[in-house]
Amino acid sequence: MLPSQMLKGILQGSVLAIIGQKETYGYEIVQALTGYGFGTISEGTVYPLLLRLEKSGLISARYMDSGLGPRRKYYTLTDQGRRELAAFWTSFQAMTAAVMRLPGYPEKEEP
Repeated sequence: MLPSQMLKGILQGSVLAIIGQKETYGYEIVQALTGYGFGTISEGTVYPLLLRLEKSGLISARYMDSGLGPRRKYYTLTDQGRRELAAFWTSFQAMTAAVMRLPGYPEKEEP
């Protein structure tokens, strides 16, 4: 299992990546994370993260009517959020490359 702080950073970057694809709302983000293989991540985990991202200026939000129920809060990346996402990708790629260089890392089998 990943240490808590590392998991938080990966989750934050992943949420920014999802929001960076299109304007979206909390439940849709939770569903996307599940679809990408993150397992069960509760709305109780994602909504506080969205609030922190909004307060830090990485995302902006607006309410829109929903044809299926109450209004929804839709999120988009700010310019600062796009820069943060780019930094996440750079850091994640560097970390992945470092892990792959570790002794004993399974090599890909050639066909």
